[in-house]
Amino acid sequence: MSNVHELTFLKEKIEQLKKEGVYRKLPVLEGPNEPEVIMNGKKVINLSSNNYLGFANHPRLKKAAIEAVEKYGAGAGAVRTIVGNMSLHEELEKILAEFKREEAVFVYQSGFNCNAGTIQAVTEEGDLIVSDELNHASIIDGTRLSKAARAIYKHSDMDSLEAVLKDARNNKKYKNILIITDGVFSMDGDIAKLPEIVELAEKYEAMTYVDDAHGSGVLGENGRGTVDHFGLHGRVDFSIGTLSKAIGVIGGYVAGSRTVYEWLSHRARPVLFSTSLPPAAVGAIIEAVKMLMESSEYTDRLWENARYWKEKIGNLGFNTGHSQTPITPVIIGDEAKTMEFSKRLFENGVFVSGIVYPTVPKGTGRVRCMVTAAHTKEQLDRAAEIFEKVGKEMNILK
Repeated sequence: MSNVHELTFLKEKIEQLKKEGVYRKLPVLEGPNEPEVIMNGKKVINLSSNNYLGFANHPRLKKAAIEAVEKYGAGAGAVRTIVGNMSLHEELEKILAEFKREEAVFVYQSGFNCNAGTIQAVTEEGDLIVSDELNHASIIDGTRLSKAARAIYKHSDMDSLEAVLKDARNNKKYKNILIITDGVFSMDGDIAKLPEIVELAEKYEAMTYVDDAHGSGVLGENGRGTVDHFGLHGRVDFSIGTLSKAIGVIGGYVAGSRTVYEWLSHRARPVLFSTSLPPAAVGAIIEAVKMLMESSEYTDRLWENARYWKEKIGNLGFNTGHSQTPITPVIIGDEAKTMEFSKRLFENGVFVSGIVYPTVPKGTGRVRCMVTAAHTKEQLDRAAEIFEKVGKEMNILK
């Protein structure tokens, strides 16, 4: 049976990707997400996971997930506003609020959903959204869903941000202004200048919104995030976190005031129109948060490994940019060369995905190394040796 539409225009676009050397097939993981994995049938050291703390396959999380399934079933069966709001979801929000040192937390099914649902719920026509130019794609998409006006400021440039805010207030045409920034920028690993952003927000009577996907479980006391890292509790209106990276499961949340919680429970479209998180995920997440509240063991080990890797890879002569966090980009530049570098690393026993335009600007292709708390020094040493070997073979290293 032939297709009614040949979709020739899409076939042509796919061919163009192949010509540019950036076409890829989805890699297939055969087993749990660990520091060493079987990927596409080959055993490799995994340096491409967001599983910062090694929680994704942790025995305590697996046990909690199984117990939650046995008590609550496989699925929630409905959206939260009908019959899908289980006591387990309430328990999760309570423990997250305690962990984040905030009044309340509202949970979504994913981090992307947080931005898609929250931004449009808290802004409207007559408002202005002011966004860092390197903010995550989900923030960009969330902003597009809002009827508010939009302005961009240069990346982490406080003069640029202030100019936008001053102009907006002088115009006197906006009711509310919302400043949005990533807490940690996912492609470069740099941290937002949150204290300065908050001061400018207070000076120009704007609200602040921090997407802490890569700060959750990484920065702050026991991984409480960027707001905690800078001691800004009570001064950031919307603190977004993910439950799929350091926490190791799936989901996202907004931490803030009780008022924020109440409004989102009426207007957060992804939660109102999509079934709530399954019990297994919620049970595992609760256990992960308990583990973080018990001890700094996992975050300490993550940072120790990150510093070790940065030093090793930097000493070899690779360009690691301006990272201030465990995210360590190795910047190659040329798109096709970046993808070839990633391919050759894999052939030699290291999986680290190449990241090129449009995810990063043209000419800044990189492999993004994600070291976790679960990696051993021996694994990192082996990975560094492979980086050096391939780097020299490809004339990336002199």
